[in-house]
Amino acid sequence: MKFEHAALSAGHLWSSPFVRWQGSLADVSSLDLAVAVTRDALAARAFDTSRVAQIVLGTTIPQQASFYAAPWIAARLGMAGISGPHVAQACATSVACIVAAAMAVEVERGRCSLVVTADRTSNGPLLVYPRSRGAGGSPATENWVLDNFAADPWTGRAMVATAEAVAREGGFSREAVDAVTLLRYEQYARALEDDRAFQRRTLQPVVIGEGKRRLVVEVDEGVHTTTAEALKALAPTVEGGVVTFGSQTHPADGTSGCVVLDDAGARELAAGKGVVRLLAAGFARAEKARMPKAATTAAVNALHDAGLAWSDVAIVNTDNPFAINDLWFAQQTGFALEKMNPFGCSLVYGHPQAPTGLRGIVELVEALRMQGRGVGVFTGCAAGDTGAALVLRVD
Repeated sequence: MKFEHAALSAGHLWSSPFVRWQGSLADVSSLDLAVAVTRDALAARAFDTSRVAQIVLGTTIPQQASFYAAPWIAARLGMAGISGPHVAQACATSVACIVAAAMAVEVERGRCSLVVTADRTSNGPLLVYPRSRGAGGSPATENWVLDNFAADPWTGRAMVATAEAVAREGGFSREAVDAVTLLRYEQYARALEDDRAFQRRTLQPVVIGEGKRRLVVEVDEGVHTTTAEALKALAPTVEGGVVTFGSQTHPADGTSGCVVLDDAGARELAAGKGVVRLLAAGFARAEKARMPKAATTAAVNALHDAGLAWSDVAIVNTDNPFAINDLWFAQQTGFALEKMNPFGCSLVYGHPQAPTGLRGIVELVEALRMQGRGVGVFTGCAAGDTGAALVLRVD
């Protein structure tokens, strides 16, 4: 899927810090979180909301009043005259939202979309489904988060099982898995250097409420430091496997967003700070219970549509719930592990689903801006053995 006109203004992407589930944001609706952070991000950039023609909202976990989510958020942001699609594609939601906004630009030049993604894995809803034929009319129930984390209803297998299957096929040892995990933690530490200089370029603090009820979150919560020895000491999550709790991500809460326009609009908005051309997107589905493979296939598809080769790519950022995702990617593409995720990734700072990919895209853009320019690829896997990728160029 190739784009000819869609673009981002380099200064108009943001993410909140991510908070490990059942932490500071456990009782904050993801819709309220999205409103607070998006409002402050747009105000900090002196962005004129009257230019927005549609909102594209991405969430995967229902919250109270989600039925009205997109128009409700737009109205609370002072844009009562607009609405737009509400997208849910598991962890591919961010890319799917940007694609929806980019396609609007391709159809109608000059159209401006506000992309907002948010999720709260904490305190997920318990859904009750009526069953007239149940014993005594008893309903079926679903814990939206825990039940879907536990197993894919088609394969009957948990996500960690897909990682172990790919590890066996790729021949990845426990030592290799731990080594790439440690590398990602070392890269995340770079984002914290110089009083979090890199993160201050990318993260919009959470500020909700006033006075004694004021909640402020300025940094990622729940990130544990680690060492080679600490990783080695962890038991595998599956007997005989190579994945541990150290080499897989943790559920989290957060939000992220961006503004999608055409090239001319992005240049005007950027005011000399740089333009991000969206070149192509790709989606893929791996074979049954092989989820980590899908991210690689999606990236290959997107790069092909962009008419580029891996030698043209400066940086790859991944949404990697398992370190095995990156090992498979490097093995299949030849792209160096060290050139991936230069300032950390979701393996380290957590995984709130819908906004996870967009935070990776925000950090990819900033890393490329620090180099001056260049082509970058974001890719990640998602539930159902699927994946989504985006190819972009910072000018």
